[in-house]
Amino acid sequence: MRPNFFSLASLSTYSRPLVAASLLALTVTGCSDNEVGDVSLGLFTTKDIKIQIFSDPEVSGVTCHISHVKADLDFSDPSDMGISCRQTGEITEEMIENVDRSKSGEVVFTASKSILFKSMKIRRIFDSDNQTLMYLSYSTKETQGSHKHSLSTVPLWGTKAWKAPVTTN
Repeated sequence: MRPNFFSLASLSTYSRPLVAASLLALTVTGCSDNEVGDVSLGLFTTKDIKIQIFSDPEVSGVTCHISHVKADLDFSDPSDMGISCRQTGEITEEMIENVDRSKSGEVVFTASKSILFKSMKIRRIFDSDNQTLMYLSYSTKETQGSHKHSLSTVPLWGTKAWKAPVTTN
């Protein structure tokens, strides 16, 4: 009697793409070159807290650390996340001139959290009145009636980019 091993040939034509995409997602997400921390949530779980580093592509003097739960054997990771951004280098006026000034800012980082449309994004928003960069991390899929999100700010005070707020009487 031949042992019954799992093979792609044994799957229906409809489930093959799903299994292939799942395996690809597990392979790609496990190869993060920006991961600086990995904390296990226990002996009997496949969930870990991953800590990734992110440098703002436009404002090179800002570094963010993002923590989120990664579930290795699930098709979708939990939506909770935390973000902490700090000034780690020089921030110049030229860098700030290139920053999007709209109220919604711009997406500066995206990471997939599931094989089906769920992602974590980081959006940079500039508060010109207070001379502060805001970094908003959020999930693109509603979880338990809420879109999970977290905020971190980097004030420009003490940098070459600082401009005193204009006051009008």
